[in-house]
Amino acid sequence: MAAPEDEDFEFNNQDYYSLLNVRKEATLEELKASYRRLCMLYHPDKHRDPELKRQAEQLFNRVHQAYEVLSDAHSRAIYDLFGKKGLEVEGWEVVERRRTPAEIREEYERLQREREERRLQQRTNPKGTISVGVDATDLFDRYDEDFDELPGGGFPHIEINKMHISQSIEAPLTNNDTAMLSGSLSTHNGSGGGNINVTVRRVLSAKGWGEVEFGAGDILGPLIGLKMFRNITPRCFLTAQCGLQFSPRGPRPSCSLMTARHLDQNTMGYLQWRWGPTSAMTSSLVRDTKSSHFTLALQLGVPHSYLMMSYQYKFQDEDQTKVKGSLKTGWFGTVVEYGAERKISRHSVLSATVSMGVPQGVTLKLRLARASQTYLFPIHLTDQLLPSAVFYATVGPLVVYMAIHRLIIVPYTQAQKEQELELQRKSSATDIAKKKQEAESAVLLMQESVRRIVEAEESKMGLIILNAWYGKFVSETSQKQEKARVIDVTVPLQCLVKDSKLILTEASKVGLPGFYDPCVGEDKSLKLLYQFRGVMHQVISADDEALRIPKQSHRIESES
Repeated sequence: MAAPEDEDFEFNNQDYYSLLNVRKEATLEELKASYRRLCMLYHPDKHRDPELKRQAEQLFNRVHQAYEVLSDAHSRAIYDLFGKKGLEVEGWEVVERRRTPAEIREEYERLQREREERRLQQRTNPKGTISVGVDATDLFDRYDEDFDELPGGGFPHIEINKMHISQSIEAPLTNNDTAMLSGSLSTHNGSGGGNINVTVRRVLSAKGWGEVEFGAGDILGPLIGLKMFRNITPRCFLTAQCGLQFSPRGPRPSCSLMTARHLDQNTMGYLQWRWGPTSAMTSSLVRDTKSSHFTLALQLGVPHSYLMMSYQYKFQDEDQTKVKGSLKTGWFGTVVEYGAERKISRHSVLSATVSMGVPQGVTLKLRLARASQTYLFPIHLTDQLLPSAVFYATVGPLVVYMAIHRLIIVPYTQAQKEQELELQRKSSATDIAKKKQEAESAVLLMQESVRRIVEAEESKMGLIILNAWYGKFVSETSQKQEKARVIDVTVPLQCLVKDSKLILTEASKVGLPGFYDPCVGEDKSLKLLYQFRGVMHQVISADDEALRIPKQSHRIESES
């Protein structure tokens, strides 16, 4: 099944104008003339040898497909705007054919959106979080007099005291409706529970949506909730939510209202009101730029009121490194946090945060985000604010990360890059070899026609291509460091001579029959040595430059 895909990929990159050697503004008559000429050259019935016949069929089919597209005004407009991929979009057959380029572009975007919606309906967007809480307070809070009585010969006792697992999936029902299923399990010091939620969201208009939530659990009981979102103005939106929890102590209603406004291009202001078991009024200011993220929040409520400020600096490096710090103070005490985040692979981000406060103590929080999955490891080091715990929580992760980064991550990523480069080299070499074989086959098909063209041109002292080279040329000064990569295109160009003239359009010459790209991704040129009326001429032309020969300025003056 791989072969057809490769052929499609080649065809997608085929320039139909270059293949027919016509201008992008070519008239239908010019297209017909070029098409007839190439059909006479590559028609399979002209070749008796089975291999040449097969190769002629391939070239003939390519020329025929190029002509079919460019000779139809509707298909040509689509091809000019979007290339061959645009022609493969489903739905063009039912579109009115008399459309302007702007209308075709609009229709293409609509068909693309429909295709994306069909793809969306096949996705579930799974998201998950796993949190494992570790109690390591025995490392710092142990007492010397109890050292000999500890089990295990006095080794610190480290245990997992809590765990939380949550997972959610989405299932698009229609273009406007989406169902979401989520569930979670939690355990803490041997006791725990779980819950499951089903949410149905409907997009009501371009300005808003609404969702209904149903939940059940073994701790809090069934839940019914309603949430609405609405864009009030282009710079302001409103979110309203209400719910009813049927707990063992009776129904527990709750309600929240949040409004947000763009203060400027990078700044948002939020105002939130919550009523229920934890009632509060919160106002916050968030500024997010390319290099930093700042948050200032104030909450007044029961049972907690606090003031929080956080700042994050974003380094403009390949690994998207970020350093952050925050201060939060309220009736519960004061907490200071600082940490760093870094991208360790294409889909993985690792972060570490040290949290210290009174009366919480010191906690190290490790977080790994891998695609849509998040893994959290909060490690509680001490109930007290000990300098030694802060030091080890800061230095320990840095030392471990540097060691792992140097010994594992760097070698692994380098090996991956080398493997990808090797695959690209092999793929490029295979592609060049295939294109070379196709070009050589085309040259074989041209031999008889070229012989007749040369005889006719010689009889009237017309245009004879003596030598023609295409590719990347190097200067004499750089020949030692770099090798020229060119191919002989004498036969393909002589085959294009008609009435002692050779006309090449501004399109890349790599699409011409008998040509291929000997140096992918690099600038190429065309160098010709030809004879006209017994006089030698020479010219060097850029790949995307139109060329007409013979020309008086190409004449090589003979040395006296």
